[in-house]
This record gives sequence, C-alpha cells and structure tokens, in this order.
Amino acid sequence: MIKIALPDGAVKEVQQGTTAIEIAKSISEGLARNVISAQYDDTTVEVTTPLTHDGRLTLYTWKDDAGKKAFWHSSSHVVAQALEELYPGILLTIGPAIEKGFYYDVDFGEHTISEKDFPKIEKRALEIARGKHDFKMRQVSKKEALSYYRQQNNPYKVELIEDLSDGEITFCDHSTFTDLCRGGHIPNTGFIKAIKILNVAGAYWRGDENNPQLTRVYGISFPKQKELNEYLELLEEAKKRDHRKLGKELELFTFSQKVGQGLPLWLPKGAALRERLENFLKAAQKKAGYEMVVTPHIGQKELYVTSGHYAKYGEDSFQPIQTPKEEEEFLLKPMNCPHHCEIYKYRPWSYKDLPIRYAEFGTVYRYEQSGELHGLTRVRGFTQDDAHIFCTPDQLGEEFKKVIDLTLYVLRSLGFENFTAQVSTRDLDKPEKYIGETENWEKAEQAIIDAAEAKGLDYVIEAGEAAFYGPKLDFMIKDALGRKWQLGTIQVDYNLPERFDLTYKGSDNELHRPVMIHRAPFGSMERFVALLLEHSGGIFPLWLTPQQVTILPVSEKHEKYAQKVLNSLENHEIRALIDNRNETVGKKIREVEMQKIPFMIIVGEKEEEEDTISVRRHGGEDLGQLNVKGFSNLIATEINSTLKSF
Repeated sequence: MIKIALPDGAVKEVQQGTTAIEIAKSISEGLARNVISAQYDDTTVEVTTPLTHDGRLTLYTWKDDAGKKAFWHSSSHVVAQALEELYPGILLTIGPAIEKGFYYDVDFGEHTISEKDFPKIEKRALEIARGKHDFKMRQVSKKEALSYYRQQNNPYKVELIEDLSDGEITFCDHSTFTDLCRGGHIPNTGFIKAIKILNVAGAYWRGDENNPQLTRVYGISFPKQKELNEYLELLEEAKKRDHRKLGKELELFTFSQKVGQGLPLWLPKGAALRERLENFLKAAQKKAGYEMVVTPHIGQKELYVTSGHYAKYGEDSFQPIQTPKEEEEFLLKPMNCPHHCEIYKYRPWSYKDLPIRYAEFGTVYRYEQSGELHGLTRVRGFTQDDAHIFCTPDQLGEEFKKVIDLTLYVLRSLGFENFTAQVSTRDLDKPEKYIGETENWEKAEQAIIDAAEAKGLDYVIEAGEAAFYGPKLDFMIKDALGRKWQLGTIQVDYNLPERFDLTYKGSDNELHRPVMIHRAPFGSMERFVALLLEHSGGIFPLWLTPQQVTILPVSEKHEKYAQKVLNSLENHEIRALIDNRNETVGKKIREVEMQKIPFMIIVGEKEEEEDTISVRRHGGEDLGQLNVKGFSNLIATEINSTLKSF
C-alpha cells in the first residue's frame, strides 16, 4: 500500500500501481469525467500512469492552467499526425503547448502551406480526434530512439535525442502516430472537440538564425465548439485593439527601415503621451524620495563584464564599438544598473545617508533577433523607468514595501486593477544560471515574500523565474481581453554591490555592503504604452490622453468664437484643438469618434449668443450645453476620480 496526499490535506491509502484516474473516481464520478491530467510530486503525468510510491497528487481539469497545457500539448500531437498524412515526407521537430494553444515546428521540404490549407488540416485533425485514441507513453533506449528517427531521416529528432541519456527517453503513441515526448497528455484524443489552425510563421531551429528555417504552425483547441467560437470572437476584438494598428490610427509612433528594425520613432502625439507618463511617475517618485540621474547610452565593455551582464547577455547585445584607441571597446548600454552603481561610488556614504534612491528614464539597447521583434512589445531600443535603491539590510523590508505601494499606485491609476503578484525565485536544480552566495539568495527571497505578505498581495511563487543576480516580485496583469502580461518588477540584489565593491560606513565605524533594490513600475515605456493601448482600446485615461477635446465650429463665421473657447480651455489646462477644415460637421464628428478623442465641442450661432458650448462625449453621449467653467469642472472631477494623489 502507498499513501497519496491530495491538495486539500486528505491522504488516501491505495494499492501500489493505482492510477490518478482511479483516485479521481474514488472521490467522485463527476470529477473523474473531467480530470484530464495530473501532477505526481513535481512531475506531470498521464491520468493512467501507475503511482508507485508515497507522494503528492494534484488532479487537473480543463479549468486549470496545467490541464489546458496537457490538452494543448496533446492537440499538437494530433495536428502533427494530420500534417504527416497530408504532406508526406515532412520532418517534425518540436510541438509544445504555449500560453494560448500550441505550435509545431515543421520542415516542410518541398511542400508549401498557407492559410487556404488550414480548413483541410483542421478537418483531418478532428477526424483523428473523434477516433478516441489513447495517448500511451513508453520508455525507449537511446539506441532504439536514434535508430527510429535515423530511419525516418529526421536530423532534428536525432539531435534532440543525442542530448539525452538512457533512461530519460520516452515516446508517446496514439493511433498510428509516434513522437518523442516527455509526457503530459490527456487520456485520449476524444476530449478534443474543436481545433483551429491560427497562422503559420517562420522559426529557426532551436532559435538560432544560423540553423535551418522551419515553418511554425500555430493552433488552438477546446473541449467544446462554443468555447472555440468565443475565443475567435476575442481574437477579432484583439485585432481591433492591436497596438500597431491603434498606434498608426492615433498617430503615436512609427518605424523606419532606414533607421532600423526594432527602433521606434515617436510622433508628436506619442511623444506627448510619453512625457505625461514620465511626469506622472516623476511626481510620485519625488514624493517618495527619489533623485533623478542621467547616464550615457554607452559604457566601456569592462563595466558590463564587472556587472556580469556581458557574460550573460553579451551574445544577444549589439557588438562592441571599437574606438581608435587600441583595445578600447564600448557597448551600447544593455542595462542601467551598472551605471547607477558607479554613481553611488562617486563619494563615501554613512549609514545615516541611506537609503539612496536613484531614478532614471534610461534608454537601453539589446539585439533581439528580427523574427522576435513585434511592434513596441519587442524592440531593440527601449526606455526603462529604472530606479535603484541602495539601503542597509535593516532597511530592506520597509523600502521594498514602499516600492510595492508606488507600483500599485501606478498600475491602478492607469486602469490595471486585475493582477496577481509573482515571487520569482531561483531554480535550485540549475545553480549555474545565477551569481552570488546561496545565503544572500535565501535572504533576498525571504525579504520579498515577507513584504508581499505584509502588503496583503495575492501572490504565487515561480521557481526559475529570477533574474541572474537576484529574485524579484513581478506584477502579472490581466488585461481587458483576459490576457496575462508581466508589468512592473521589483528585484532584490546582494550581488551587484559585491561585484562593484559598494560600501557604506556603519554605526560601528566599519565598512558594510548595501543591499540594492531594482525597480521599474512601467518596465519599459515602449511595452507599457503597447499594453495600455490594447487594454484600453486606445481610450486612455482622461489625464493621459494626448488630446482631450476637439472643437468643431459649425461654419467659418463661428471660428472666432471657437478660438475664444480654445483659449479659455487652455487657461484651464485642458488640451484641445480646433478642427476648422472645409468639411461637413457630420464628417468631422465621425472622424473625432474614430480618433477616440474623449470630448467634442460644437459651437454655432446659439452657443456664441449664449456664451456656451455643446458637449458630446466619445461614444455619442450628448451632455447638452455648458459654460466653459462647468465643462472644465467636469473634466477636473473625472481626472481626480482616476488619478488620486500618491
């Protein structure tokens, strides 16, 4: 007999070899019908896997993220089988589940695939799914696995197997299909009721542009057709909210091939938007005791060697800049923190001076592969709202909580109310990924957990997601379409102060190391604006929107009164423009709606006679006639309701 612990604390004593699905049935038949995957201790297993020792068991349904992962990974096998049948001779590589759906990277050889082929792939995949074929895992020897894929002339699978050892190689079979796979599947293909191929894209084998280019086939699947229909409706809404589309329509930013891929150009309205975001955060930072600094866009290579960034990211950075001086090399700045460490070192500090809080809107550069670039969310040059706090170990907890307060203020002021906090810690099985002493890592991780609990945050712990120099607290935002994004990060770092030999004189008159907190509520201005665009659909908070009002004179003879209204609005610090083009008022109204301007003011003979304005809100609501003071009070009230003081 073995003992199986369940998440609710219950312990079931069962016969050795009992499966997860049998345990589910012992709890309830309803649960058993819905269970599609399981976790046994720290390993994802099939629900038919025999349990052989005492352990912890978690059962997953479609409602769980882990259940969806197993569902989508299983679906990638089904689609891969359909592709093999429809395109003989193709070579399969890898097919993981992703956050929404799955993909399979395929070498199509002489075959081509396009959107017109999607329906036949979906049809064949569903025919396979309806066969209710069981997913069966089996262990194979390395020799057997290599022989199987060499017979298929598949160098990709051979390369994967050569990196594995005997005893850790498994195949998954269903129907007539076999694939190299670690496991984590639903019981059988019959659970899959709806499949959609979403798109195809190029992808280099193992993400290396020196390797062959493959075709990545993206798809998604659901246990009900209704859920697929709802998802496709959501996709259509996402297309309307695509920040690249809205950025063009609202004239916020653009890109130029001559300037270079991944290097955004901010247009006047976008630059004004950025400036307001910066000023908003600067005002809050000033109240919180931060001092602004400015650092150069480049630094000597040695700076980033000292920090450890060159060893970790050197290959992904722009190549060193050679100067006329022999052996002198500079790098485009990939991070602001090494520069801030050097600013801290410009003079000696006492414990009485700490904490020191430096903030900068610093532009950094990273050479992202061209295939990874995507609008403003993945660029090669971006500006971080970076700050670094140097404090004593005793001050760490209080300072971290203050940064949480600032981050929450920023997110909530911009409409991001739905989020969870993620404590990102080390992967204990891969210590080579990190720098620094274990003792310092443990102290840093515990400090973050203590601060999160003290602030009452709903948090989860994710092992392996820490930065290479320290653990962090990430804010995982759910946007208006239910998508999750990482926005805002706070990191604790004992390592850079050590590497840069940072010190302060303690009360004992001895030199001590400060602790460093890295902090960026926006993350990067580019990515933040992109996510804000998609979350809001381009309808920004009133305090932030580049243009709050458009004034529409009914005819040319009312332009003088329109100018008087504009001057009055500007005196009340309301951002407005007059549209005096030779177009009909109806056309101008439609265009103002499309540009998502919060308010439009229409002025004609009646308004001029009565010294009033006719006000319409974006979306068509008619607010009637107001005087300018009444309208400015309305705007002030709406701004104050969303932008509370920090």
